[in-house]
Amino acid sequence: MQPFIRSLAICVFRHDDKILVFEGYDPSKNQVFHRPLGGGIEAGEYAKDAIVREIREELGAEITNVRLIGTLESIFTFNCRPGHEIVMVYDAEFVDRSLYDKDKFDVVEEVETIRAMWKSLNDFCKADAPPLYPDGLFDLLVRS
Repeated sequence: MQPFIRSLAICVFRHDDKILVFEGYDPSKNQVFHRPLGGGIEAGEYAKDAIVREIREELGAEITNVRLIGTLESIFTFNCRPGHEIVMVYDAEFVDRSLYDKDKFDVVEEVETIRAMWKSLNDFCKADAPPLYPDGLFDLLVRS
């Protein structure tokens, strides 16, 4: 199968000094990492609509005040496989304000449930901190 470039929409849900991320693991690197929630943009779908759909699917939550904060290109290796993504990075607000009081979220993916949590941007500055993906996201958040 030929490699292809994947289009994604992710959302950081900036709240105070925190963002909402899930904790992932790359077994080939034995590495824990963090990444905002989101997913693929379907053909004929606007990226903004994709992030609304993805959050509804993953958290069962509605969002509002969706705004694009930037676009990142990510070329990476995950589980020994090359990847290439164009990532539309959004910020938004939960309609249900009580979600900001939750520490952790169970996120429904296609075949598994993953855990998401609020993390301070300062957590990603620590020398031993798991990386925040996609590359360039931290700098984009600091600038925006």
